Amino acid sequence: MATTLKGELGALAESYVSQYLAKKGYRIVGRNYRKPWGEIDIITEKEGIVVFVEVKANRKEFAGFEPELRVNPSKRHRMARIAKTFLADYRFLPDQPWQMDILAVTFVSERGVAKLRHYKNI
Repeated sequence: MATTLKGELGALAESYVSQYLAKKGYRIVGRNYRKPWGEIDIITEKEGIVVFVEVKANRKEFAGFEPELRVNPSKRHRMARIAKTFLADYRFLPDQPWQMDILAVTFVSERGVAKLRHYKNI
């Protein structure tokens, strides 16, 4: 049951982030690109740059346990590997500009809002 709740939270956060990115002028290229070593949540493009987005979410605010803190060096390494695989799979040129972003979402249910923090080019 906890997995389902976690999956629902992730899907809700990814939907929220997709809407946010679209409003900011990003074009959604793909979602949930999977390889055996991991997944990229959202792939976008803006101004010729391919952006690989990792979405992290919490149901509540917990000081010191912000969702973005779960993107450790190992996770960033896997993200870069998946990003490079995506670029090769879809035959982008070797000099294609790309970056990795984190979007952290914290849902504040008592106020009915979500706080979003966008970390670019991590």
